[in-house]
Amino acid sequence: MKRFLNARLLLVVLLFAIGCSPAPQAQVQPLPTVASLEQPPSLDDAANVAINFLEDWRLGDFDSLYNTITFSAQESIAKDTFIATYNDAASAMTLESLTFTPGSSLFRDTQRPDIVNFSYNITFNTRMVGSFEDTNRNMQLVFDKVAGAWRVAWTPGDIFGLMATGGKLRLELSVPSRANIYDSNGKVLADQSGRVVSVMAVKQEITDWGACLNILAPAMNKAPESIQRIYDRSQSAWLMDLGIIEPAVYDQQHTQMEATCAAQFESRPVRQYSNGTAAASILGSVGYPDPEELPAIEAQGFNSDSILGKSGIELSWDETLRGQPGARLLIVSPAGEVLREITRVASTPPQSVWLTINTEMQLQIQAILASYFDRMKLADQSKGASAVIIDVHTGAVLAMVSYPTYDINAFAPFSLLGSAQAQAMMAELGNDPRRPVLNRPTQGAYPLGSVMKLVSSMAVADSGVYALDQAYVCSGIFTREGNFTRYDWYPQGHGRVNLRSAITQSCNPYFYEVGYQLNMVNPEILPEYQHRFFGGPTGMTDLAENPGFIPDPEWKLQNTGLAWTQSDAINISIGQGEVQVTPLQVARMVAAIANGGTLLKPQLVAKAGILGEAPSYMMTPNAVGDADIKPEVLEVIRAGMCDVTTVSYGTAEYQFRNDDALQALGVCGKTGTAQDVPRPTHAWFAAYAPRENPQIAIVVMVENGGEGSGVAAPITRDILDYFFFQAKR
Repeated sequence: MKRFLNARLLLVVLLFAIGCSPAPQAQVQPLPTVASLEQPPSLDDAANVAINFLEDWRLGDFDSLYNTITFSAQESIAKDTFIATYNDAASAMTLESLTFTPGSSLFRDTQRPDIVNFSYNITFNTRMVGSFEDTNRNMQLVFDKVAGAWRVAWTPGDIFGLMATGGKLRLELSVPSRANIYDSNGKVLADQSGRVVSVMAVKQEITDWGACLNILAPAMNKAPESIQRIYDRSQSAWLMDLGIIEPAVYDQQHTQMEATCAAQFESRPVRQYSNGTAAASILGSVGYPDPEELPAIEAQGFNSDSILGKSGIELSWDETLRGQPGARLLIVSPAGEVLREITRVASTPPQSVWLTINTEMQLQIQAILASYFDRMKLADQSKGASAVIIDVHTGAVLAMVSYPTYDINAFAPFSLLGSAQAQAMMAELGNDPRRPVLNRPTQGAYPLGSVMKLVSSMAVADSGVYALDQAYVCSGIFTREGNFTRYDWYPQGHGRVNLRSAITQSCNPYFYEVGYQLNMVNPEILPEYQHRFFGGPTGMTDLAENPGFIPDPEWKLQNTGLAWTQSDAINISIGQGEVQVTPLQVARMVAAIANGGTLLKPQLVAKAGILGEAPSYMMTPNAVGDADIKPEVLEVIRAGMCDVTTVSYGTAEYQFRNDDALQALGVCGKTGTAQDVPRPTHAWFAAYAPRENPQIAIVVMVENGGEGSGVAAPITRDILDYFFFQAKR
């Protein structure tokens, strides 16, 4: 009923338009005579049939559509073929919907009163080429005396005019080349300098698909099923993008492909990494979409052979780097000649990305880590290490090294390493117990050890449980009721300490007492302060993050059925127990101490845009939270950290005492040695510099590397010497 009312409404509009216009002589109705009574019904009946035909098309009711065409048209095209013709056209256009409006003319043929011409316009709404209008279309209707009704004298030209003479719809996509990734100095990290050959063919032009498939599958090193899926999904007149072959394969087999597949070829660039080891864990990789991704990818104009971001920056900035395909909707002759360009949509240019890191810094940090692993024989006990440097005022990640590294070119389709070497390298990486592909700074989670004492200091002083100058006598042994006894790392003890000197000397009994006292006041205080920094993502969107974990009384009760105890509180006060944090989270925490409490989103992309044009994106500092710590508390904590590298009792003073440049600059840090029973301890050093007007926060973590002061601190020292003074050791 709704469809009928819509059709009648359009008919009234049409007839009103005709009634208000000078009518052609052929439309003048003769006076009733015997002869006139044999004329076909009036024009409004013909218009009603035409409008209902278009409404059926709009609704996709092809059964009704077929029943409206003349008997002779039905004899020339079977119903299934008729419906397939419309479905193929919709597929070629990527049609989503259509609307129509009648034109301004409806008239009988001057020689044949049983033939009526109906003009109209259609607006097609498509996925790939947007909305476009096809105007001044004409539908011919014939009065069938046997049926006693008007019928549409249908041909394929009622879809598009040139299809009446054999023209076919074809959608041609134009996929832009992936944009580059640069470092902070403008050095290319990823580009499209590699070359491959794309193989294309029009489905209806392949005479023996089986023979063609037998050639393509081994040449492309692809499963025949994946190529078959492209073939099955393609409309008969589509120019199919069947896959990619290497230049050497093209030289050997292009003649055979042309003869058997009617193949066409196009040279295409592919992803290459100029220094694949400098920032492998940051850049990530590209590759083909997974099957479950295909529907969404195809809706955007890509296909199963499109190379898209899979991890790292390549994934998080994929839409920027890949751009958006353009498309042309054509009508072509059976020979492939373009008869008409119906519409086109230009591609959206891809945009390059400039990172906040620089290649030389990355490589130098890798070299420093490698040298320590070699000279200290750390590989015998350690699987790897992390180093992170961030700007304390902006959150820009200035360096992020995961050691050991690997060559990201191994994961690139059509790698410059060659397929055999790339596959061997990927297999080796998959079997390497050190897990080089793990991005340790963001995804490695570990107990923090004594670096957590910085947060415990904030909790006890900021909450008011301790005064800033509250003293404690450290004898080297901590004892509480129930024969609860813990020992200091320094058996003789540190004597009388306060908050500042306890940080500097990393006095365990002081912080055991801190955990105990906080737990006595309220067991939630210490976990709550730790949750301000840890136990959740930093907010970084450029790389995948491990959220880490901070235990608390509620978690323990729900997951173990046991109550929180003083032992739990004391354990987390020194970063042990179930505590798990990432090096990036620690770097952000140290940056907040240095900048006055602002928790910044770590960012790896400085800008994005088209080379030579104004950037479309510029990084700005993004404060995602406030640690909400009293300024006077942070001031004492900073003082204790600065003493770590400068006063005689500082836990890392001996590593920095002979470095005049860094002594003058000022490095404020905290050592950490975290138990990982039964393996060796993790070595941490977290710092900021300079002492006055801090610029950067730095964290070095060596898995199972030993003591923070003996391993992580000297590595940090060497990195800072290079960062500030370009000094190499």
